[in-house]
Amino acid sequence: MSGLFRDELELVQTVVRAAAGLSQSLLRSDDKGVLAKDDLSPVTVADFAIQGLLCASIHARFPTDHFVGEESADDLRGNSTLLNRVWELLSHASTQPSSNAVTLPRNPEHMCELIDMCGHGAPGGPGSGRVWIFDPIDGTQTFVRGEAYAINVALLVDGQQVLSVIGCPTLPASSQEPVHNATIDPTGQGLLIYGTRGNGVYIAPLLARDSDGQVDMHPSSRKLDAHAATATRNTLRSVSCFNLLDSGVEDIHRAVMEDLNVPLPGCDLLGWVPRWVTLALGLANVTVWVYKRRDRHGKVWDHAGAMMLFEELGGKITDIDGVPIDLTVGRKMTANHGFVAAPAHLHSLVLETLQSTLRREGKDHLLASK
Repeated sequence: MSGLFRDELELVQTVVRAAAGLSQSLLRSDDKGVLAKDDLSPVTVADFAIQGLLCASIHARFPTDHFVGEESADDLRGNSTLLNRVWELLSHASTQPSSNAVTLPRNPEHMCELIDMCGHGAPGGPGSGRVWIFDPIDGTQTFVRGEAYAINVALLVDGQQVLSVIGCPTLPASSQEPVHNATIDPTGQGLLIYGTRGNGVYIAPLLARDSDGQVDMHPSSRKLDAHAATATRNTLRSVSCFNLLDSGVEDIHRAVMEDLNVPLPGCDLLGWVPRWVTLALGLANVTVWVYKRRDRHGKVWDHAGAMMLFEELGGKITDIDGVPIDLTVGRKMTANHGFVAAPAHLHSLVLETLQSTLRREGKDHLLASK
């Protein structure tokens, strides 16, 4: 890909490949260093190590940019065993054939400072400049089982999504069937998907090997067709999450798809980033998500950049009230409730079906007051 953000794309693709290698090496370990966070989701050595690797490498090249990431270093500073595990894993990145693009923290304290640079950061709106957003491991609960997860990197400029690079080590680059958490790429290569605003979306193998058995840092890419722009009501296919999350109104998700005659379960994935990826790949082209309470909100690292890929291919994304998604308000997306994503020319149909279903099922309190 040529043009705007070419240097950023080349750098981030290399670092995401290195990060994917680290995460896969940890999967082969029996002890993934799982902790319980305040929100009861697990966090692993890989989350900290990858966030440190991403921030160190991008900060070294673009030192005036700002950063947002899921993790802070509080647990590392309070747990020397965990700190040593993370530093040991990061040190392995120096042995990977990842070119000079990968930069490591100077020492464990510098690593903590970089992680905190992300963990204490927040996106902004006009005038906020360049802000990188990381989710080092999206889908941690499935990651610890060796199932679907993603490494998400996005760049916002003045609050607008302009670049997305995502590594999905378990998802196949080519599939005609719905994917789910336990889907594993039989080639072992995984998927790298990336794009910049206005320049389309590309995919490539994530962990392809060259003739010497080393990770190929520059495999050939393929541009995706704008499949959402040509979708019809009869070709709608769903992605959602069933039976693993209690934050959403699962019966509403099912009812909306039944009202639209969309076959279920379709793609079934825990992590939001893998869900956005399946929408970009065309394995699905519609999703709805309603939180159980109006005070529940998405987190910016689960969605930034990844949403843009579907939009580049003819998709439209709003919340359940039809309000455009606002990534500028903070680490939590408090300006929006839930998500409705569909081909742009069918979005109003899906949105109206969802709102009608909520009213029919006596859940109209989950819609914005008028």
